Amino acid sequence: MANILDIKQVGPERRYASELPKIGIRPVIDGRQRGVRESLEEQTMNMAKAAAKLISDNLRHTNGEQVECVIADSTIGGVRQSADCAEKFKKEGVAVTLTVTPCWCYGTETFDMDPLTVKAVWGFNGTERPGAVYLAAVLAAYTQKGLPAFGIYGRDVQDSTDTSIPEDVQEKILRFAKAGLAVAEMRGKSYLSIGGMSMGIAGSIVDQDFLQAYLGMRTEVVDMSEIERRIAEEIYDPVEFKKAIEWVRKHVIQAEDTVNDPALRKSQEELDKDWEYVTKMVMIGRDLMIGNPKLNTLGFKEESYGRNAIAAGFQGQRQWTDHWPNGDFMETMLTSSFDWNGIREPYIMATENDHLNGISMLFAKLLTNRAVIFSDVRTYWSPKSVERVTGWKPTGLAKDGFIHLINSGATTLDAAGQMTNEKGEPAMKPYWEITAEDVQKTLDNTRFSVGNLGYFRGGGFSSTFLSEGGMPVTMLRLNMVKGVGPVLQIAEGWTADVPEEVFEIINKRTDQTWPTTWFVPRLVEHEGPFKDVYSVMANWGANHGAIAYGHVGADLITLASMLRIPVNMHNVAEKDIFRPSAWSMLGMDKEGSDFRACATFGPLYGKY
Repeated sequence: MANILDIKQVGPERRYASELPKIGIRPVIDGRQRGVRESLEEQTMNMAKAAAKLISDNLRHTNGEQVECVIADSTIGGVRQSADCAEKFKKEGVAVTLTVTPCWCYGTETFDMDPLTVKAVWGFNGTERPGAVYLAAVLAAYTQKGLPAFGIYGRDVQDSTDTSIPEDVQEKILRFAKAGLAVAEMRGKSYLSIGGMSMGIAGSIVDQDFLQAYLGMRTEVVDMSEIERRIAEEIYDPVEFKKAIEWVRKHVIQAEDTVNDPALRKSQEELDKDWEYVTKMVMIGRDLMIGNPKLNTLGFKEESYGRNAIAAGFQGQRQWTDHWPNGDFMETMLTSSFDWNGIREPYIMATENDHLNGISMLFAKLLTNRAVIFSDVRTYWSPKSVERVTGWKPTGLAKDGFIHLINSGATTLDAAGQMTNEKGEPAMKPYWEITAEDVQKTLDNTRFSVGNLGYFRGGGFSSTFLSEGGMPVTMLRLNMVKGVGPVLQIAEGWTADVPEEVFEIINKRTDQTWPTTWFVPRLVEHEGPFKDVYSVMANWGANHGAIAYGHVGADLITLASMLRIPVNMHNVAEKDIFRPSAWSMLGMDKEGSDFRACATFGPLYGKY
């Protein structure tokens, strides 16, 4: 294996047409002059500065750039200053607003009435001035006017001179800001559908109305033949291709073909040609998504623009894969945090054009700044079944059984868990934290198996690895329900380890050329989908799932509420659920009120 330790960080990239969204901080104040307003100016503006610092110090965009906050030029005591603030925010590209105040203010005169901004209000918990009263009043106005907003109020009383932000308030501000930015990042971008429906999978019926109404995204559709056209007509950067294929030959380990009949196996010369083809597919898939200025210099101006796509999907099976090398290498490399150009922000490319799983991956990437796993939710292995088949009685995380997550040859290489955090534990990391050693270990522990010709008649290569156990992860999935629209399900848990000989036995019962992750959801002791591992599998809504690093179910619930997508299944503690205050007006059962609120307020961008 060639040494890869000279791989470099690419750094932040501006891939899309729009500027990065900003967060606007609105310091609102009691407008009464002659002593009242003057006495509150410093405290109010200090709250705004503290909130902006908290956000900028802790949050980054997916490209690694620090999140920028914009503070109103003055405190807001009435309508004119509110309008001045709105005008400034419009010029600055603010998409998310946080209103802060330590005191009573005039509700509808000072609130953010832009229907497209995501809104929250932090009311200081103090006794000198009634910040909580304003918070309640303005949240009532937001609800009454159909502009749901999040309310943030500290649990403990603070002194008026205390400029610190309590931990519970910090948690809510950051959760709100992170999810609000995700909403803004998607707006105006595209989902690129390369091909159409794959093998009758309903998730690959790309729902353009859903993408437009709920996410503010357009849909771009390109026939898969466009990839073949660009390869045949050499519509790619030849300099990059030379660099790419040299990198692939040096650093990608091809596994011995043990799955295909010897009479049908391709020669190494044929496989080398396939490697050239699939490497070009990676470049072309990326160029289709975001464009490539180099193509313009080569005389391909139209192709150089790309589709402004923040996510994409590739149909592949079967019309493509019955004839050409499969898209597994393209999907794997694009969704990984590195390639021949260096360590960089991962892309979203959904297998089999399952756009619902692709958008689930996008949600997870925007909230975690990490690569996301695409997997089949393949098999529930009960402890009894594992012991019967392998002779091993599961222990540790796997003691109650586990779910076999395995995809048909394409999963982000980050999922191997060969990268490590500051404690030396297996992890998936934001690209700017990934080291050359992380990349080296990942490639050393990954094989690319020759495609199973029973599935992929045109050949190709499937990524083959086993995820390290012990990583905290969250599995999620968007599903469509006739008459309701999109719903989201969430399962927090961990990756698990099993003995190597157990893995070998189980792996040989399925396609051993594909990547495997053993998933154990966190169980909840009540009747329902999380009472045992089997029930999680039985209640999963589709054949695919997106798996994010970390326990981010609470962040996903907050994001879903902003998008008016109800959550039908989750194992997040009630204390961590943070939704707009209007949701509490629609019943005491949190999941029922979520469905009612989403139906009442409707999608952000128009009727579905």
